[in-house]
Amino acid sequence: MGFPDWPQGPPQAELPALMKTVQKSAKLANVLYDVRGPIVEAARQMEDEGQKIIKLNIGNLAPFGFDPPEEIMQDMIRNLPDSAGYSDSKGIFAARKAVMHYTQQQGVKGVTLDDIYLGNGASDLIVMACNALLNDGDELLVPAPDYPLWTAATSLSGGKPVHYLCDESQGWMPSLDDIRAKITPRTRGIVVINPNNPTGALYSDELLRGLVQIAREHGLVLLADEVYDKVLYDGERHTALASLSTDVITLTFNSLSKAYRSCGYRAGWMFLSGPKSIAQDFIEGLNMLANIKLGSNVPGQWAIQTALGGYQSIQDLVKDGGRLRRQRDLAYELITAIPGVTCVKPQAALYMFARLDPAVYPIDDDRQFFMQVLRETRVMLVQGSGFNYPDNQHFRIVFLPHEDDLRVAIGRIAEFLERYRNNSKK
Repeated sequence: MGFPDWPQGPPQAELPALMKTVQKSAKLANVLYDVRGPIVEAARQMEDEGQKIIKLNIGNLAPFGFDPPEEIMQDMIRNLPDSAGYSDSKGIFAARKAVMHYTQQQGVKGVTLDDIYLGNGASDLIVMACNALLNDGDELLVPAPDYPLWTAATSLSGGKPVHYLCDESQGWMPSLDDIRAKITPRTRGIVVINPNNPTGALYSDELLRGLVQIAREHGLVLLADEVYDKVLYDGERHTALASLSTDVITLTFNSLSKAYRSCGYRAGWMFLSGPKSIAQDFIEGLNMLANIKLGSNVPGQWAIQTALGGYQSIQDLVKDGGRLRRQRDLAYELITAIPGVTCVKPQAALYMFARLDPAVYPIDDDRQFFMQVLRETRVMLVQGSGFNYPDNQHFRIVFLPHEDDLRVAIGRIAEFLERYRNNSKK
């Protein structure tokens, strides 16, 4: 039995007359995610051609040999037979109880099980919180440079991201004066990324208290992104923003992705603290969105209790002589040895945010510049504008590769910049 001759459709030339072009939503106008943007696409094409790319663009630990703790994997495997159904929309009891105990260890007061939401990583919960908080035209103060998901989530929620300055000359600390100057009647909250991505800065208690005071004075919500709270170097200590007040509504976000090297498990949490009596309508909105989601990835949820209550192997990586500590020190030493390149040494996280002196490296378009870096060096970086920073002179380095690979990668960057300097003199 043969097949019928199916219609071939109208000739290509007639298509425009019959079809409308499908446009993306206008809400995407301020969405930027260059850690997975055009440079990444170009790198993928180069890999398809057989070229080997050294990827210093994203904090994805597993490809660099940073494995999750064995006990986390074993607990997920053991509980997999019980993970086929939906969990409670806020998450399984054991994981939320572990998060509640963790908040108590951090000195945060008044957090109950009902205040804790589990999600598919912190990013999932950031989007949910922005949707619950923002009306069309509302403003959210976001750091510059930022983790670009915050700007994207604000825009997709109908809000307006307003970027406040983090001052490079002050070790990338947020400028309290700039924050105050940018508050308007439409401002709903302040995003605080501490430890910071992309700069690796760790904020002092004095600065954090200043941020709390601004939120207190203006009735703003604090949104604290603390995903790197255990990735600390040189004996530094992290203070949870929510531990510094009981009278300011604070949303805190964290996950297993970085400290527990479990990016792909998609397990994160958010908790709400402060005077919940004044936020009942907002809490109802969070609960509505959690119910719509039907819950998050259940196997990943089973990892949370084991991770928070088990041996904290991240300490072995960040201590003196630990792998992350060695790689941070090496990357900083190599990048700052390049003429015309400066960098604030990171105290935390997996990144450093370096600066190219504009007198030495005049750059008109940083995306095109780092596309050229990729094509000539096979090293993938992300330009500063990809983190909503308003100049063309910065870039983020991820120091996750082994030391030998870091030497090769930064050596190639140094050679490229030397050629660029020489060509600029001609």
